Amino acid sequence: MAFNIKLKGWHYAFLCYATWGTFPLYWYPLNHSAMPADQILAQRIVWSAVFAIFLLFVFKQGKAVLHAFRQPRILAVFFTSAFLIAVNWLVYLWALVNRHVLDASLGYFINPLFNVFLGWLVFKEKLNKAQLLALASATAGILWLAVPAGQIPWVALLLAGSFGFYALIRKLAPMEALAGLALETLLLSPFALAYLGFCAAQNTLVFSQLDGLQLAVLLGSGAATTIPLLWFAMGARQISMSLLGMLQYISPSLQFLCGFLLLGEELSTERLIGYVLVWIGVAIFLRGMRMKAKKT
Repeated sequence: MAFNIKLKGWHYAFLCYATWGTFPLYWYPLNHSAMPADQILAQRIVWSAVFAIFLLFVFKQGKAVLHAFRQPRILAVFFTSAFLIAVNWLVYLWALVNRHVLDASLGYFINPLFNVFLGWLVFKEKLNKAQLLALASATAGILWLAVPAGQIPWVALLLAGSFGFYALIRKLAPMEALAGLALETLLLSPFALAYLGFCAAQNTLVFSQLDGLQLAVLLGSGAATTIPLLWFAMGARQISMSLLGMLQYISPSLQFLCGFLLLGEELSTERLIGYVLVWIGVAIFLRGMRMKAKKT
C-alpha cells in the first residue's frame, strides 16, 4: 500500500512538472497572433478565475475563499502574492511571445537555488557545503551572462525572483492550493477586466482576429493554469520534499529543449558558458539533496 501511495504521488508531481515544461508548446499558437503579452496575461487571469470558481463548487472549497474576504490581513497577503504571480506570468508570456524560452528555462533552473537563499535569509536556515557551492556556481553563471556575455539575464532573474518570493509568501500564509489560486485570480480579475475594457475602448483589443486554435488556447488557459497546480498539491502531500525538489528540474529541462530543439532559438557560446555554470550549481545542489536523503 505504501508503495502504491508513493507511486501515485510521484505520478502527480511528474504530470505537473511535465505540463509546465511543455508550456512553450501550449502557448506557441499565440506567438503568431497580434495579441501582446499583457493582453494574454489579462485573458489568462480571467479564464483562470472562471475555471477556479467552477472547481471551488466541485470540491466545495468556496467557504475558505469567502472567509478570506472577511479577513483584511489575509487579503493584504494575497494581494501581494497575486501581484507576484501576475509579474511571473507576464514575464513568462513575454518571453514566449518574444522567443526567449531559453532565458525562461534558466529562470526556473535558478529558482530552487533562490529558494535556498531565501530560506537562509528569512528563516535563518543553515546552508551546507553543497548548497553554498551550488549558490556560488549559479551566481558565477549569472555574472558571466551579465558581464562577459554582455547581457543581464533579466527574464531569468525576474522569473526566479517573482516565483521565489511568491512561494515564500504562500508558505507564510498557508492556504489550500485551489482556494489560494482562486482568491488570487479573483483579486486580479477586476484589474484584468478593466484593462481588457480599456483596450476594447481604444480598439486595440485582439480577440475576434484570432483563429480557432488560438481561441482554444486562450479559453483553455484557465484549465491549463489550474490543473497542474492541483497535481502539484496532490503530489507534494504524498512524496518527500527531496524527491519533489529533484522532479522540479523536469520543467526547466523540457522548456530548454523546447526552445533550443523545437522552436529554434539560438544559443551562443558565451551564453552557453553561463548556462553551464548554473547547471553545475544545479547538479551540486541535487547531489547534496540526494546525500542528505540517504543520511535521513
